[in-house]
Amino acid sequence: MPANSSDESAHRRLIEKYSTTVYRLGLSYLGNREDAEDIMQEVFLRYLRKPRSFASEEHEKAWFIRVAINCCKSFINSAWKRKIVPFEELGNQPAPEEADGSGTSVYEAVMALPPKQRMCIHLYYYEELSISEISKLTGIRESTVKSHLFRARASLEQKLKGDYFSE
Repeated sequence: MPANSSDESAHRRLIEKYSTTVYRLGLSYLGNREDAEDIMQEVFLRYLRKPRSFASEEHEKAWFIRVAINCCKSFINSAWKRKIVPFEELGNQPAPEEADGSGTSVYEAVMALPPKQRMCIHLYYYEELSISEISKLTGIRESTVKSHLFRARASLEQKLKGDYFSE
């Protein structure tokens, strides 16, 4: 049964609204653009296969973030991921430029963090979620989220100290 134009419009609106969030979360969690694009496609396919009605905008956003995290975890644990050779091991690939043009050292430092720290940093700073919200979405205790954020900040400070704090 074909979708009517109002359904199509609502689906398009949600995809436009959350595509950046899902993509950035996938990039943050997985570390490369291609995998993040695959995750983004999978998340929206799951939504389109079985559209949901959400109680609120917060519930809607939480659903997309939770599904993106689950897809990232599944991808990392998949047989496909275990058998492929990361592109970075094949040659030297430059990191993508930051949107503000300030260079890539901050991006590189964040991407060098362990995946759980990277995910917490992304959700806290880019998605502007509270520690409590991150805990609920990821299933990680609040104290562990705080610990991931603390360690990530310390690591970033150490890595970026030479670039930004010395003269």
